[in-house]
Amino acid sequence: MLARGMERACAATDAELVILNTCTVTASADKDARASIRRIHRENPGARILVTGCYAQRAPEELAALPGVSLVVGNSHKHRLAEYAAPMMAGNGFVPLAQIGGYGSRTVVGDIFAHTELMAAPVFDADSPEKTRPNLKVQDGCNNRCSFCIIPSVRGRSRSLTIEEVLREVDGLVANGYREIVLSGINLGRWGRELSPRSNFAAMLRAILQQTSIEKIRISSVEPMDWTNEVIDLVGSSPRIAKHAHVPMQSGSDRILRRMHRKYRPWHYAERIERIRRVMPDAAIGADVMVGFPGETDDDFEQTRSLIERLPFTYLHVFTYSSRPGTPSAAMPEQVPVQIARERNRALRDLAAQKKRGFMESFLGRELEAITLTHYDGEATEALTDNYLPLRLGGRQESNRRVLATIQSARADSLSGTLAAAF
Repeated sequence: MLARGMERACAATDAELVILNTCTVTASADKDARASIRRIHRENPGARILVTGCYAQRAPEELAALPGVSLVVGNSHKHRLAEYAAPMMAGNGFVPLAQIGGYGSRTVVGDIFAHTELMAAPVFDADSPEKTRPNLKVQDGCNNRCSFCIIPSVRGRSRSLTIEEVLREVDGLVANGYREIVLSGINLGRWGRELSPRSNFAAMLRAILQQTSIEKIRISSVEPMDWTNEVIDLVGSSPRIAKHAHVPMQSGSDRILRRMHRKYRPWHYAERIERIRRVMPDAAIGADVMVGFPGETDDDFEQTRSLIERLPFTYLHVFTYSSRPGTPSAAMPEQVPVQIARERNRALRDLAAQKKRGFMESFLGRELEAITLTHYDGEATEALTDNYLPLRLGGRQESNRRVLATIQSARADSLSGTLAAAF
């Protein structure tokens, strides 16, 4: 967009064109997107609004009907946003969609399943508040068919950056001064399976370690079946990989997992978590858990709660089931009343808070490695430990520094410590 003569506005209220990138994983995400569109149009009625992302791919005409929306571009054509945006800015005059090859009155949405490669470049914002830890997207799409999930139909099949592209991106981030990167993807653990020659996630990690100088790799969410012994042992043995495992669980009930079309059983999941803890005694271990899935009984929920209580989690992301149009679960009988689902959500959040508190308190008086972030509140600088704990580091510290901190206290949501060393 900059190359096409556009300039970045300071805020949506000052912009002539606002691009909104949407999520559609839950009904709440859809609602937030619509509210954002209405707010932008209310505060800046002269702006043209271009909507893209997953909601745009799933329901383009629904978004196109909202006041203020000039164009809707699905994920299938997101990589061409600059091409579509430039004519909308030309002479402040709206260019009819027919001139840019649309599929409908105000929509550009093609076949997401036609893509066989990762088309969009990895995106990170150098001006973001957490610019010391950019996300490097190396995989997109998903071949799984979980009965509750709309993502495969809006993201397409799994596709990966080639290892050459991954290494080039990592080298570019290192050259720009980044010391920690977060590897991300829709189904990250499936990286490389469709490439020719075929590869796998462990091979990518080894290549990054062997062929780049990045100081720290952090792995985002990886499905339990992709936390292989090889991956676990590699993460555990390398000082350059953060000791952090996020392993989606969804349910601790075998019956519910089968209804969800998940590819593992509770005992398989437990074995993976227990092995991660044996190999990495101080690692952060987190999970996504869903409550209120259709047919979830009190006994099913108790199985989930009991498994969580038993396993060494340090945090949880708890979600209340959200029916997504077009998914198998949306048509399932025995939909759980919202109030019951919310009560179950609250119970798991309380349990997660207890576990997180115990984990944080176990580091009192110890030293932890961390990276400094950018925010300073007058007393302390925000940092993130290697094992994913928010840390308030006393005094003003330079951002993007790897440090060793002595932990002095634990609050409900963060640790506090003093600088022991910087490197």
